[in-house]
Amino acid sequence: MFDNLSEDTNPSLSKFEKMLKTNQVLFFDALEFENIIHHYIDFAQFNLAKKAIKMGMDQHPQNVELMLLKSEILLFDGEHKEAEDLLVEIERISPEHEEVFLQRANIFSKKKNHPKAIKLLEKALELTDEPIEIWNLMGMEYLFLEDYIRAKQYFYQCIQENSFDYQSLYNLLYCYEQLGENTEAINTLNNLLEINPYSEVAWHQLGKIYIRINKFEEALSAFEFAIISDDCFTGAYIEKGKLLEKMGRINEAIENYVFSLNFNDPNAFVNHRIGLCHLKLGNDKLAVKYLEESIKLEPNHENSWLALIDFLIDTNDYFKAKYYVNKSLQSNSDSRELWKKSALIHFHLNFYMETSVACETTINLGDHNADIWTLWVDSLMLTDDWQRALEIGQKALQFHHKNPSFLFRMAGCKYRLGNKSEAFHIFDKIKNNIKIPRNIKHLFTELIKI
Repeated sequence: MFDNLSEDTNPSLSKFEKMLKTNQVLFFDALEFENIIHHYIDFAQFNLAKKAIKMGMDQHPQNVELMLLKSEILLFDGEHKEAEDLLVEIERISPEHEEVFLQRANIFSKKKNHPKAIKLLEKALELTDEPIEIWNLMGMEYLFLEDYIRAKQYFYQCIQENSFDYQSLYNLLYCYEQLGENTEAINTLNNLLEINPYSEVAWHQLGKIYIRINKFEEALSAFEFAIISDDCFTGAYIEKGKLLEKMGRINEAIENYVFSLNFNDPNAFVNHRIGLCHLKLGNDKLAVKYLEESIKLEPNHENSWLALIDFLIDTNDYFKAKYYVNKSLQSNSDSRELWKKSALIHFHLNFYMETSVACETTINLGDHNADIWTLWVDSLMLTDDWQRALEIGQKALQFHHKNPSFLFRMAGCKYRLGNKSEAFHIFDKIKNNIKIPRNIKHLFTELIKI
C-alpha cells in the first residue's frame, strides 16, 4: 500500500499500516495523524483517510487540524451541512483560524450564496499573512456576481504581488473586457512587461486586445514579441496566423499555422484554418486535404465538415457532398447546420424523402428559418403528399405570419386537394406580392393562370 514510501522515510505510515492489519490500537501524536491523513488524501485513498481521521479524533478529540481535515473529507463527499456544523464548532474552539473561514466560504460558494462567501473570506483576510490566495478567491466570488469592478481590484492586487500569476491575469483581463476598459488592460499589460519584458503570456494577451480595437499592426508586433520570448509558443503562432489571414496575407498565415504544428500534437483547429486559407488561394486539393485531416483528428469538428461540404456544393459535386454530410452526421447528429446542409443537398439530388427527414430534424433542433420550412413543404409537394404539405405549411405560418410564399403553397395544396374555391381566394390576395418559385411552378399551372 505504501510502495512509494519506506519504513525508514515514513515510520508513522508503516506503524499505522501494521496497526490496521493487527487490530491493535497504538498511540500517535496529532501531527503524525495529520501526515498520515494527508498522505491518504493525496493518493485518493479516502476510506483509509477516514479511518485515520476517526482514530485521530478518538485520541485527540478537539484537535483543530484533525477536525479541519474531517471537514475537508465531508466537503469532498458533498456533505455540506455536516461540514458546516463541524466548522462552526471549530470556529468556537479556534476563532482565529483562517482555514475555518476559507472552508466555510467554499461551502457557501457552492451553494451560490456568494455574498456570504465574501464576508467569510473578508474574515480570513484579516487573519492571514499570505493574502494572495484569498484575494484570488474574493475576485472569483465577485466574478460569480458579475461585479467586475470589485473583481478586477482583487485580481489586480494578485498580479501586483506576483507578476507570474497568469490565472489572475486572465481573470483581470476578462473583467476589463466586460467593462470595455481596453486602455486599462493595455496599461496593465505594459506595466507587467516593464517588470518582465520576456513574458510571452503578456505579449500574447496584448496582441489579442489590439485586435479587439482594430490596431492590427500593433497586434502583429505583440505576437512577434511573444514568439521572440518563447519560440515554441503555439498560441502566438496561431493568433498571428489568424491575424495575417484577416489582413489578407494568406501565405504568411499558412506559414505560421504550419509552424505551430511543430510544437504540439496534430491539431484539428489549425488544420481547419490551413484548409480555409488554401480555399481562399484556390488551392482546392490542398484545402480538401487539410479539411479532411482536421476531421480525421476530430470527427465532431463541425466547422471543418461545413467548410468541406460548402466547397462541394459550390462546385456542384452534390453526390460527394451527400457522402460527406451523411458521414458528418454520424458524429454530429445534433448539428442544425449539418442537417440543414443535408436537406439542401438531398433536395438538389431529387431525394425528397431524405430532404423531408432532414428538414424535420433541423426544425426539431430549433431552426425555424423560413428557408428550411419552405424546403420541407416543397419536398412533400414534389412527392404528391399534399395533405402533409398543407399541415407543415400551416405550422410554418405560425412562425412566419402572412408570409406570401407560404400562403401560395397553401393555396396550391388546397387546390390539389380539391378545395379550389379556397385556393383561388388565397391566391387572388397574394398574387401581386409573390414571385412564383421555378422549382414548383409546374405543379400549379392552372392556379397561376387566374
